[in-house]
This record gives sequence, C-alpha cells and structure tokens, in this order.
Amino acid sequence: MERHDGKRVVITGGTSGIGLATAKLLISQGARVLITGRTEATLETAREQLGNNAIAVESDAASLADIDRLADRVKSEFGTIDLLYVNAGITRFMPFEAMTEAVYDEVLTVNAKGPYFTVQKLAPLIAEGGAVVVTTSVVNEMGYPMISAYSASKAALRSMVRSLARELLPRGIRVNAVSPGPIETGILDKTLPSDVAAQTKQAMTENNPMKRFGRPEEIAKTVAFLAFDATFTTGAELAVDGGGSQL
Repeated sequence: MERHDGKRVVITGGTSGIGLATAKLLISQGARVLITGRTEATLETAREQLGNNAIAVESDAASLADIDRLADRVKSEFGTIDLLYVNAGITRFMPFEAMTEAVYDEVLTVNAKGPYFTVQKLAPLIAEGGAVVVTTSVVNEMGYPMISAYSASKAALRSMVRSLARELLPRGIRVNAVSPGPIETGILDKTLPSDVAAQTKQAMTENNPMKRFGRPEEIAKTVAFLAFDATFTTGAELAVDGGGSQL
C-alpha cells in the first residue's frame, strides 16, 4: 500500500513548477489528484506526465465563476477531498514608480482574491481532519525591488492563512502555508530578458546561505508534510528557502 492511497487532492496551478511537482509526488504515493490550469495546452502536457490518477481542469484563479465551476467539478469527481493546495499565482516584475492600476489589480486578484474564494468555495468539500496548504513567499517579509505588488499579495495570503485556520478549526481542518525562496521553476527565464534573468539568478544564488536555488520537489515534500503529517500544526508558515529569510 502506498503512503497516500485513497487520498483526494486538489491543486490549483498544477500544470508546471511547484504545483506539478507536488502532483507527481502525491500521485506516486497513491493519491488521486485534480489539477487546474488556465490553458488546455498546458493541461494536456501535465495530464500526459501525471497519468491516469490525475484529472486536469481548465480554471482561472481570477474568475469567481470558474471557481464555482471548479467546486462543482470537484464535488462530482471526489465528493469530499483530503487536501486543497492553493498554489496558483502570477509574478509581475515592475518598479514601484512604473506600477499601473491594471497590473496591480491583476496581481492582487490572482494571488489574493482568487485563493480566498477558492478556499471559501471548496472548504465545504474538505473532509474532517483534512488540510489546506497555501503557497506564500519569503518576500512577504523581505523587501525586494521590482515585486512590490507581488510581495503585498503574498503578505495578504499569509494573513489569510491565520484567519482561515482559526475559522476552520471547528471543522477539524488545518490551514498552513509553505513559503518558497528561490526555486528553479523557470519563471525568471519566462518573465525577464535573458541577460537580466541570468544576472538575477546569479545574485540570488550568491546571496542565499545554501548558495543554490531550491528544487520544486523540495517544496512538494513540504506540502505533503503540512497536508498529512503535521497534524498538530495550523496557521503556520514554513519557509523553504535555503535559510534566506532566517540567517
């Protein structure tokens, strides 16, 4: 018997990076996993990698209508679930002076509003003793240039984790956060010019106590721990950052 046989898991933002790595880990340990993504192409690629124990659903974390439809789909597929991993999010690199209302609204909607209502709509489907895990970031407590709106959105999530943990306690549901530092997901290469991405990665590596980027699989193991092993922990945030926010 695998470690998580029979567990039913929902992962938002599960088509790449940390979300995909977490889906792979939990499926390898016997869980059934429903992942979400915003495009059919990325969903199909993830579905091929994950195999028959994965369900891939197109859903936009910024759309409350999509979140409602997701809740209906989860109920029809699983009935109840054991873990909701709220991982979907976006990064936008922009100096504070150049920040626009449109970009600010996009970041806060996807990274804070979407997760809030995702938990609201799916919490009724979480079995007693189940868990919510949310992806925050070490930048919710560290000041970095170019990501002020992103940092604010992650700080909002950190606060939500505490509040939701308290409110869901009567139902026996734990709510915790995993706080990644620099993780090799390819996001820098996708969002920055190649020379800027290379310089940024070099600086982040040099400034990290462990002198490296983390791997998505290292976050996935932490999510699994918070979801299924940390049974006397709620409202907490666990940094997985090579010591960057602690040393």
